Amino acid sequence: MPFTLPPLAYDYDALEPHLSAATLRIHHTVHHRAYLERVKALVGGSSLEGLPLDEIVRHAAGQGKSAPAPAARSVLFNNAAQAWNHSFFWNCLRPPVPGGGPLGPLLERLETDFGSVEGFVAAFKEAAAGVFGCGWVWLVKDEAEGERLAIVRTSNADTPIVHGQTPILALDVWEHAYYLDYQFRRPAYVSAVVDHLLNWEFAELSFEGELALHG
Repeated sequence: MPFTLPPLAYDYDALEPHLSAATLRIHHTVHHRAYLERVKALVGGSSLEGLPLDEIVRHAAGQGKSAPAPAARSVLFNNAAQAWNHSFFWNCLRPPVPGGGPLGPLLERLETDFGSVEGFVAAFKEAAAGVFGCGWVWLVKDEAEGERLAIVRTSNADTPIVHGQTPILALDVWEHAYYLDYQFRRPAYVSAVVDHLLNWEFAELSFEGELALHG
């Protein structure tokens, strides 16, 4: 069922001291759950009920066989895309571990497309800190650019899966993702996550196309 809140692969306190249990619990059980419940209410009894979440997102973006009315598209897209984005985002995090970092083909591509892992990290942090208002920053494989890796920013609920891009990593920069811990210090939150919490094993699987990204 695409409308069931997915469990996290770690305890709420597992990302401390970088993200508190309180932040993670509220983010997961309140914000993420609310998006899913709104999607369930919006598609209940319709032809979309029971579809994978990514298909609902694409339909709401006007990529389905019958695009919904603009007002309905906005409400459904915002909630479905946010639900999908969050399901993906939780997998991009893991408890802090000594060392770690990208390996294999993903490492090679990061070095090719960004000069080095350090070059990617600096560019990713800059992009995340610079998102205006609420949104997301992503590492994606861009099909239009010969599967080149790129860093993209999306506003509000927008998501790469409706722009011909394959997400590799995501970082939520809505205030609810960090405000309890960092208040207005978004760059500190960004650095804490990028330096300590990124799940590079998941990123490698995403990069190699070994995941079914249905949400």
